[in-house]
Order: sequence, then structure tokens, then C-alpha cells
Amino acid sequence: MDAQKWHARLASGHWFSHLPVELQRSLLAAARLRSLTAGQSLFKRGDPPCGLYAVLDGAVRISAVNAQGKEAVLSLVETPYWFGEICLFDNLPRTHDALAMGPCTLLQVPQASMLDILARQPVYWRDVALLMSHKLRLSLINIEQMSLMPASARLAHRLLMIAEGYGEIDPARRTLQLPQEDLAAMLGLSRQTTNSLLKALEQQGIIGLSYAAIEVLDLQGLRQAAGL
Repeated sequence: MDAQKWHARLASGHWFSHLPVELQRSLLAAARLRSLTAGQSLFKRGDPPCGLYAVLDGAVRISAVNAQGKEAVLSLVETPYWFGEICLFDNLPRTHDALAMGPCTLLQVPQASMLDILARQPVYWRDVALLMSHKLRLSLINIEQMSLMPASARLAHRLLMIAEGYGEIDPARRTLQLPQEDLAAMLGLSRQTTNSLLKALEQQGIIGLSYAAIEVLDLQGLRQAAGL
């Protein structure tokens, strides 16, 4: 893999850019490229650990489906988001499904390579723990919002999180490749309710709607709608 080609893109993310330089180099030296077509699975719930991933191009949907076929979408992740670290700690099977939303290029640091890097430099475990603790913090916020916030504020907050790459990028993205069905599944709302809430934001001039995409027109207005 041409490490230099992708370093700048990964360094645009908060987590990777704050890693020790030697750890950045070790990750890129051990990495391989993975290319997926639209709808192709990266891994599924119950699959064995396969390492750490970063999205280089395209988007990946993280979700789970129950026995009745109902899907819960946790997130849609884009460049330069890293994921897959939980299995490094417990070496247990994957907890969710990861599916390419369209043509997608990812960086994969295999499980054995990651564990070797961490065995040689145990101090790097803290950096991986910070990656996981950030997601735990977001999960706790989402649980709180489900109980305390109205649907309109939860929807605005989730749009803001996606625009900001779940805390990974600054400035925020202005165009979100986000089907309304997936947004509804993230929030536990019906498709009709989600569409109604999006239309209300559109009427306020905060967002613009098009096929499978949402454009953020007023970032500050979106923050206010989220109660921030």
C-alpha cells in the first residue's frame, strides 16, 4: 500500500492526527487496502475479529438485524473514521454488521498485526482505548437523548454528529449522503415521522433535501435545533 498517499487523508481526522508519529507509521506499514462494491459486506455479527479499519473513500453502514428482520442502524461512517477496535480488547466475535453503502475503499490493519504493534509498545493501548472511549461517550449521550429529548432535537443532533464525522472532522461536512430510511432506523422513528421532521428543518432554511442526500445550509441553525 502507498502509505504516503493516504496519510494526509487519515490525518484530517482527530484520532489519527493525535497519535504518536511512530504509531501512525506502524499502522500504515501494517495496513492493507480493501475495496468493496455497493452493498458488499465487510463483516457480519458473529464473524471472528479481523482487525482495525479506517474509511478512506465512500461510506460504511454499521447495523444489526434481529430474527424478525428489523434493522437497527447505529451509524453511517465516512472518511477518516476508524472502527473495529472493540475486538482488540476482548478477542470476541463482531458485534454488528458493516456494509458498504456504495463503492468503498478502506484501510485494514489485521488483528494479528495490531496485537503485535501493541505487544511491542504497550503504551499504545491507551491510544486505542481513547478511540473506544469516544464511541462509548457518544453511545451514552444517545441513550440519554432517547429518554429526554424530543424527536425533532434528536434528529437535528444526529445530523450534526454525522456532519462532524462523530467528532472526527472540522469543519463539518455540508452534504450528507444519507437515505431517510437509514436516518429513521438510527433514531428509532418511522419513515413518515422522519420525513416530516426533515421537512420542518427544510422550511426553516436549515437543510436542503434531495434524493438520498441532505445538505446542511445553516450549521448554526442545526446546532440550535439540536438544543446545543
